[in-house]
Amino acid sequence: MKYRIFGKTNWKVSEVGLGTWALGGGWGRVSESDAIGVLEKAMERDINFFDTADVYGDGKSEQLIGQVLKSTDQKIYVATKFGRRLDPHVSSGYTKD
Repeated sequence: MKYRIFGKTNWKVSEVGLGTWALGGGWGRVSESDAIGVLEKAMERDINFFDTADVYGDGKSEQLIGQVLKSTDQKIYVATKFGRRLDPHVSSGYTKD
């Protein structure tokens, strides 16, 4: 695996990251054991950068990542996003206040 420094953070992250929308069930049902297997396989392949968001399965992918992180000493970096609610999509949630 090749690595790069992430911005000004000095984090050494894998050039290939794992997006976890599908693990949260965004593209259909995924069993917890299959999702954990995907995360573990990615780590076996030296992927250390995971992307997630609170809307991926209503927090399910974040929960799964946390579960896997508890069981490893490997240095893993997680990028997450928050604050966007898709269902129902309400514009009142997007204000400058």
